[in-house]
Amino acid sequence: MAGLKFKIGDIVQLKSGGPEMTVQTLPYERNSRYRCQWFAGKKLESGEFPEESIKAVKAVASAK
Repeated sequence: MAGLKFKIGDIVQLKSGGPEMTVQTLPYERNSRYRCQWFAGKKLESGEFPEESIKAVKAVASAK
């Protein structure tokens, strides 16, 4: 699918807030949602979200 905003491994967050999530799979024709995963404590969670509901999380520069 051309023109995707995110790629696998990108760190995203719901525009409404919540935990930082990693993009696990990209949308395809029958499913126009990104599958993302995140940790809730020690439990790995996942969910599917439309592109319009998520935003990129800016990477924090490491201190030298």
